Formats: sequence, C-alpha cells, structure tokens
Amino acid sequence: MVRFHRTAVLLSGILMIFSIYGGELMAEERKAVFGGGCFWCMEPPFEQLEGVISVRAGYTGGTEEDATYGKVSSGKTDHYEAVEVIYDPAKVGYAELVELFWRQIDPTDAGGQFTDRGSQYKTAIFYQNKAERDIAEASKQRLQNSGIFDRPIMTRIVELQPFYVAEEYHQDYFRKNYSHYSAYRKGSGRQYFVETVWPGKLERQNDGYKKPSDAELRQKLSKLQYKVTQKEGTEPAFNNEYWDNKEQGIYVDIVSGEPLFSSRDKFKSGTGWPSFDRPLEPENIVEKQDRGFFGVRTEVRSRHGDSHLGHVFDDGPPDTGLRYCINSAALRFVPVERLEEEGYGKYLELFAVPEEQP
Repeated sequence: MVRFHRTAVLLSGILMIFSIYGGELMAEERKAVFGGGCFWCMEPPFEQLEGVISVRAGYTGGTEEDATYGKVSSGKTDHYEAVEVIYDPAKVGYAELVELFWRQIDPTDAGGQFTDRGSQYKTAIFYQNKAERDIAEASKQRLQNSGIFDRPIMTRIVELQPFYVAEEYHQDYFRKNYSHYSAYRKGSGRQYFVETVWPGKLERQNDGYKKPSDAELRQKLSKLQYKVTQKEGTEPAFNNEYWDNKEQGIYVDIVSGEPLFSSRDKFKSGTGWPSFDRPLEPENIVEKQDRGFFGVRTEVRSRHGDSHLGHVFDDGPPDTGLRYCINSAALRFVPVERLEEEGYGKYLELFAVPEEQP
C-alpha cells in the first residue's frame, strides 16, 4: 500500500506539470540579443515587458576578442552597443521581443541612431539559430512591405558573436542616473520618435481592426465562438471547422478581422485542432502565461481583438519548432479567391507559387 501511494503521488505530480495539449514541461530561460543604438535607452523597454527576467548592456558583433566602452565608443572596433535579454518563453515569445525592438528604433537609419553616429550605434538583430533568424527576417520583410516607412529597412540580421558585458556603471543607467538619462533620451530625438512617430505610423497601418462591444459580440458570434474568444474556452478536437481544412487562404480573427495565420504555414499535428508553425502577422499575436491545473502553457491572443485563440508549444516542425494550436471558433477563413474582395489583397503574393498539400 505504501509503494502504491508513493507511485500515485509521483504520477499526480507529473501530470500537474504537463500540458493537456501535448505534455509540455515548464519552459526554460532563453536569451535574445539586439543592437539598437545607445544601450542605455534599450534596457528600459525590455525590462518593463512581462516575461523578461533580466537585461544587460554590452557589446557584440565584432571580431575583436574583448570589448570595452573606450574601445567601442571610439569607433575603432566593429562591435555594436547591444542588450542581452533573458526571458521566459512561457510568458513572452521571441517574435514579441523582435516587435518591441522595432518600436524603439529608427530602422531606416544606416549610420547610427538619432544623434549617435557611427558603426557602434547601428541596429541589428543577433540570431542564435535558424528559428530566430527566420522570425527576424520575416518580421523585417513585413515591416518593409507594410509601407510604414518610405525608405529601406537598414537593420541587419546577423549571427550572434560573443557578448561582452559592459562596465557596471552602464548597467541600468536609467535608474542610477535618471536625470541625465532622461535629458539624453529626449535630447537625442529618440523619445520623440518612439512616443510620436511610431504610434502615428502604426495607427495608419491599423486598417481599423478593433474589438466590438460585448453586446455586439453576443449578437455577432455563435455561443461557441463567444465562449472560446471571450471566456478562454476550448472547442472539441476533430470536431471543429478548420482542423482538416486544406484550402489555400488566410485565417483572420473572428472578432476583429485582423490577419493571423496562413494556409501555407498550416500542418497536420494530429491534435484535432488547426495547427500552424508560425503566424502570418506576428505583430497581431500576443503571448501570455497561462497557469492552470495541468501546469504552465503559453496562451495566444489577438492584439487588436484581444481574442483567446489557443496556445503555442515548442514541439512543431523543424523549420520553426513551434506549434500554434488554435481554436477554429476563434478564426474566419478567407480563401484566396476572396482576398482582394475582402480587403486582404496584399496577401495574394503568398500564393503565387503552388502550395504543397500536407
């Protein structure tokens, strides 16, 4: 009886930390590195993001075997000023970090950032593996295609080299010397760009995606659609509209209409829900920690509609390693032949090459 009791307790503990969507253990910490000009200004936005554990200022991207502020700031090395972000992927995704990075910089500046000129102040995303590189390159291409900026995006996407931690007085400079930091951030022009230029450009690109009132949603949505999107419900596996859909087209939020996923990124996962290895528009995806009886999962929501969509896991196809497990009830499918008519014509180019069926 004692042995049986211990075994039962052990099994119960194991079940508590596994996910009902495929047995995912609690995620480990990960690292992301970005060069966005002055590292004083790049620490605060990441530190304020939920899911980020720590941020360190430093230098990377160069061939020299050491880096100091004196060497790098002189412009005599090929290092960048950069920040190393340690984050919990159960709370925030790499794609969300990339999107936050864009919104702190002028990505069209080829000579530095704002009043800081020189190669050490240029911008770059430093990837560690193919999945990160693909996410960064796709995000950069979307930004270029969006028309938000009328000049080329000059931010480089390069493989991460050794990261050298900056001197202690540079770490959390915005806390240690707040007055000087605030004056510098404002005087450099970064504050105006981040707080005025970026929001203005994004608003013009919003295309009117927004969440209707609750009364409108109750009238517009079916009971299941409302339960899934507004109450974090889950529809039955293998008994939903799109789990086996093989048509070409895109999937948009049933609430707001914002584009979320493409049929070109859909794959058979065997779970009974629509599964994708990447979002069509990562900026429209918000990831949040979901703590429940069965452990920790990463919830996926739409940015503008704030709809519960499903969850994302790290057991997807090799290309990205991700599996976005999404409820059909949170989606509306727009076939290729209706993209232009429904205002999604810019995605027609995705289907110019014949799609291979899974």
